[in-house]
Amino acid sequence: MSQLKTYSPGVNIKLENGGTLLSPSIGYQTWGTLNESKSNVVWVCHALTANSDVFDWWEGLFGPGKVFNAEEHFVVCANVLGSCYGSTGPVGYDPFCGYQNFPDLTIRDLVKAHVALAEYLGVESINTLIGGSMGGHQALEWAILESTRIENLILIATSAIHSPWGVAFNEAQRAAIEADPTWGEQNREGGLNGLKAARSIALLSYRSYETYDFSQPRESGDQTLKAKSYQRYQGEKLAKRFNAYSYYSLSKTMDSHDVGRDRGGVEAALREIKARTLVISIDSDLLFPIIEQIRIARGIERATHRTVYSRYGHDGFLIETNQISKHIQRFLPESTNELIELKTAVA
Repeated sequence: MSQLKTYSPGVNIKLENGGTLLSPSIGYQTWGTLNESKSNVVWVCHALTANSDVFDWWEGLFGPGKVFNAEEHFVVCANVLGSCYGSTGPVGYDPFCGYQNFPDLTIRDLVKAHVALAEYLGVESINTLIGGSMGGHQALEWAILESTRIENLILIATSAIHSPWGVAFNEAQRAAIEADPTWGEQNREGGLNGLKAARSIALLSYRSYETYDFSQPRESGDQTLKAKSYQRYQGEKLAKRFNAYSYYSLSKTMDSHDVGRDRGGVEAALREIKARTLVISIDSDLLFPIIEQIRIARGIERATHRTVYSRYGHDGFLIETNQISKHIQRFLPESTNELIELKTAVA
């Protein structure tokens, strides 16, 4: 059983946008033991509202007998800055500036904090860096920032630049939070009703038409309208474990994602990645459609692309762990895996 630990660099962090984050802390968890050659590190980058307990929220991939386990691997998952699960975030940061005025962070800022954590933990090489959704954004950035530290890179349901479509969904969610009259109150409960509405909006991008038709069916004459109660339930569920200030802040961080910024464009940035890379798509993903993963795979020299078939849309990256595991198992053993020529793989 892993316990949440905290690392505090003890210094202010200069942010990409020119601002400063005052003496931040990073919450993280580890499982297993770093071997003598320090070659068994699996580092997980989590998505928007997840936490550092990857063995809980990605149990189909992480656990005894799974692809990644504490018997073979030294697994690390760190909570992102801006969140509310152990790392420095808006709530409690600086009450004089207002929780809603927490400094704007970019994906690069999140990654640089985790690079500092890796150095603190003595992680010289990362055997496998994995992330889905916003976690994939972080993994991509890290593989560019430290191209020689990452050996294997696994990117699932993610993009090289957050699309106008994704930004529009996030802006609609922020508008819902801003409309809550309690938004701006200096307590954790501020903006919670807005957060519930925001989550309901987000869910439409995480799922698909088929998801709702399957999980919230409606027969002729049925007036219970399961989809209505389901949307409200999901909003309530998130409000019990998250806060509006972190959600608002991290949605802006997600919008900042652009690996090509100040690097000559997306394709030039992707060419910097040296790691063997597996890019996985979810065929029904509305938020990060397959074309975005194909762009990543085509841009990375040592990349292969695979597709997972799911009725669950974007959330398939958390649900379809059997399919994902099979793709990862075929990819990771270097002695038995041959990279497929990309033009053939994505044709």
